[in-house]
Amino acid sequence: MRITRVLGAALLALGLAAGPAAADSTPSPSASDDGKAPTQAGTSFRTATEIEQGQQATASGSTGDYLYWSFPADAEQRPTVKATVKLPGTHGTQTWQIDVYDGLRRRQSCQYGAATRTAGQGTSSVGLTCVLRTVRAWSEPWANDPLPGTYYVRLTAVELASSDLGQPVSTEIRVDSKDIGGAAAVDGSLAKPLVPGVAVKSQAEEDGSKSAVLSSIEPDDGWSSGWWSDRWVWTAIGGILAALAGIGGYALTRGSGRPSLVPPSV
Repeated sequence: MRITRVLGAALLALGLAAGPAAADSTPSPSASDDGKAPTQAGTSFRTATEIEQGQQATASGSTGDYLYWSFPADAEQRPTVKATVKLPGTHGTQTWQIDVYDGLRRRQSCQYGAATRTAGQGTSSVGLTCVLRTVRAWSEPWANDPLPGTYYVRLTAVELASSDLGQPVSTEIRVDSKDIGGAAAVDGSLAKPLVPGVAVKSQAEEDGSKSAVLSSIEPDDGWSSGWWSDRWVWTAIGGILAALAGIGGYALTRGSGRPSLVPPSV
């Protein structure tokens, strides 16, 4: 009974300690639209319009244009990019596509989702979705893993009739992320997130001078250090449970003392 009470108290304490860790693995709340969401898109990587996660950005353009946005993504996040293109009343068959690139401008494949869709004649809108792989805090140089930093979204029509070129369209784009937590944690982290101008900024900090930074977007709570995750909590829980199991096993197998059939020593 005593061992049962000890184990019960220990499990209750571990449950309370693991509560915050479990909460950290839930999807982070989206930022509310405050009327300051961007209403235009860039035309290249260098002019990509910066958006925050959770914002509903809009832009007007023409079929045949390349529309660019950029957003920050941190380690252990799984970004989801959703775009909606509202087409003109009269148009032919069109195929639209979204591509996502990381801070090194490497195209990142979608884990799932419809990143390319075809809109037939008379279709009023087309929706696109790209769910990226989980962003890693560190990766091998030869790997193509998504890393913390700035990500670029490119939206364009890849197939359409020449008569549809230049027709006006309106677009909506939104980026949200799910916090995967310690399940995606790795040992190691980047020295700096992959954002435009980070080398210029680092040099300016060393020289004590002021210099322009090409990108100013970052997560609301700053970039993570990459070493902490709820994996540490569950590792500690496993160690404590193993110690309690060892103590319980010893208490159950050691017996009550000298066996009753053994004669006393002279």
